[in-house]
Amino acid sequence: MDQLPRNAISSQRPFVFPRWANSLRMALVIIVIVLPSYLIFVAAYGASPSTTDVGYQPQQPLPYSHAMHPGKLGMDCRYCHNTVETSWQASIPPTQVCMNCHHAILADSPKVLPVKESYASGMPIEWVRVHDLPGFVYFDHHAHVRRNVGCVSCHQRIDRMEQVYQAEVLSMRWCLDCHRNPEPKLRPQEYITSMTWSAGSEQAALGHRLRVENNINPSTDCSTCHR
Repeated sequence: MDQLPRNAISSQRPFVFPRWANSLRMALVIIVIVLPSYLIFVAAYGASPSTTDVGYQPQQPLPYSHAMHPGKLGMDCRYCHNTVETSWQASIPPTQVCMNCHHAILADSPKVLPVKESYASGMPIEWVRVHDLPGFVYFDHHAHVRRNVGCVSCHQRIDRMEQVYQAEVLSMRWCLDCHRNPEPKLRPQEYITSMTWSAGSEQAALGHRLRVENNINPSTDCSTCHR
């Protein structure tokens, strides 16, 4: 009997798996290896400082030391940011506020010269906003400050910063964590702007008392911050 060529015999063997199984194998590789790797990358990138802007420290038009003013000199935050208790935004101080002191204090310092020029010309100093939330996010400063949330809770120890930088992630999850459990952040109203005050071991009891007394129940509805 004539023997068939080996390749002819091989071609007549039935397939164990249908041809479309090759595509299924590729899909399994994507699901098992590629997709988890992608999700891990997205999560890591989303939490990285380059995305959250933690550490963001823009160059300002002139040197202003928070470590000196609220830090060493003990100036109250509300002297410069004087709308923080009455408005949704903490105002950037006009030049007049700076000149209230510097018309006499260090008036001849080269560091103060741009302030004097701004005051003389009427042109405002173009400060660069550090804590700049996206346009689709609404944050009300006075709603927080008047409900026992201190400046340090969001801005950290600004009194130690020679040049201000963003110290917190300011992410949606970060905000929601506080809205769901505000008690660790609550403090007496007289210490709202204090950078050094701490309730220590009494914080849990104090926070609970302040929450009950002031009926503090922050909303977690989307429309609270996205209007």
